[in-house]
Amino acid sequence: QVQLVESGGGLVQAGESLRLSCAASGRPLSSYAMGWFRQAPGKEREFVSALAWNGGAVYGADSEKGRFTTSRDNDKNTMYLQINGLEPEDTDVYYCAEDLRRPHPLALPRRPEKYDVWGQGTQVTVSS
Repeated sequence: QVQLVESGGGLVQAGESLRLSCAASGRPLSSYAMGWFRQAPGKEREFVSALAWNGGAVYGADSEKGRFTTSRDNDKNTMYLQINGLEPEDTDVYYCAEDLRRPHPLALPRRPEKYDVWGQGTQVTVSS
């Protein structure tokens, strides 16, 4: 059974950068589509990005502004989310997830209910 473990969160100041990691065990994560989501207390889980099995990526409306980059290291079986120019509004718990249905790279899911396996999340807090 695959397990996903996020890391890399923390307390940073506005303008700084973070790289979040999502380490997978039990199955090569390159075989499936992966996603990043974020969630604030009392709010719905928000789509950040998705990464196809072939390396193609899509980004959510807010993360399309160029501050977010998702990538994968197959040798380390780890997916990354680079966030530059952090803003206080980026304060959230960030989750990675896996879609076991292997969607077409041009039809990556953006809704959290389409994903089957989730990590425990990593907290990102940005101070102004």
